[in-house]
Amino acid sequence: MKGVILTLNAGSSSLKFALFPPEGDTPLATGLVDRIGADGMMKLKDSGGGALPLPQGGDYTTHTQSLATALAALEMSFPGLTVAAVGHRVVHGGPDFAAPIRVDQTVLAALDRFSPFAPLHQPHNLAGIRAAIETFPEALQVACFDTAFHRGHSFENDAFALPRTYYDKGVRRYGFHGLSYDYVSGHLAEIDPDLARGRVVIAHLGNGASMCALKDGRSVTSTMGFSALDGLAMGTRCGQIDPGALLYLMQQEGMDGDAISDLLYKRSGLLGLSGLSHDMRQLEAADTPEARQAIGYFIARIRRELGGLAAVLGGIDALIFTAGIGENSPAVRAAVCEGMDWLGLTVDATRNAQNAPVVSDDGGKVRVMVLPTNEELVIARAARRLAVGSERPAA
Repeated sequence: MKGVILTLNAGSSSLKFALFPPEGDTPLATGLVDRIGADGMMKLKDSGGGALPLPQGGDYTTHTQSLATALAALEMSFPGLTVAAVGHRVVHGGPDFAAPIRVDQTVLAALDRFSPFAPLHQPHNLAGIRAAIETFPEALQVACFDTAFHRGHSFENDAFALPRTYYDKGVRRYGFHGLSYDYVSGHLAEIDPDLARGRVVIAHLGNGASMCALKDGRSVTSTMGFSALDGLAMGTRCGQIDPGALLYLMQQEGMDGDAISDLLYKRSGLLGLSGLSHDMRQLEAADTPEARQAIGYFIARIRRELGGLAAVLGGIDALIFTAGIGENSPAVRAAVCEGMDWLGLTVDATRNAQNAPVVSDDGGKVRVMVLPTNEELVIARAARRLAVGSERPAA
């Protein structure tokens, strides 16, 4: 296969991207646009972790502008770039897309229909695909779905207690962050195959946050449901909420669908509770009463969901923290596990402060781990497989 693999991973407030060689898992370059908006900034590193130059006057105010700046930065360091395939994180694949797929206009139109289910992500994901098609017209475009990892759930873990006609129309629990869970569960299988075959809960805690229960490496259930709103509180998203509260907002506060969507997706979660920020780093540093309450609520929901996921699994053998908060906040990890020795969870304070791969006590019944996620590698591997397959002559 000629040419490199480019991966694009658009989050709700960030854009991750990477360049991978035709063979091998070590990226040539990795980049991150963080805090997209007025305070946006980009980091770009080479394979050795050294900083690469950035364009002067880069624009990070929107996802579209951030992507344009990122592509300009890559062109600066890799002039004449030949891209064989572009792998895209696509948050919602609906009930039918359960594996990475080559994107054409028909697929793109189908994915666009899921934008109302993931309005913070899907439009940005698809904008990235369209921009990549325009920038690299000869490259293979590959969509990799966050929902695909959860497509084997049982009916009781997929359905809502609504009339069956809605389930048949696709109103069901999908689960998200599947690329992250795919990588972490696969990495666990490499370093501890026996543990990976057991009962594992992975906590993907970032600006978007969810948890997934796995048995023998397969998703059993997830805290997220029909949309990326359900379950845990997040940076700006509310997490679990009584549907009656939404009826109240409509009937008594006179809010329409757009206003409620804006409230639940952009003004709730840690930002709404603290009145300060959606960023856990800022909340931990602020130490105001409101910031402490927001963090406390975030942790309380994690603990509540953890108990439920353990019940679904019939016990727990490992709890794995990943993503920005999960990998970098010893305080959150300690608070989640505090007083949970009844479930077998104990944390060694020294290991936890060091963000060690294993932070549980040696005698703990449950392994508590910190494993960095790598969604880009999952995307790159999938894009490479399809790119190589497309080059094979027809039988």
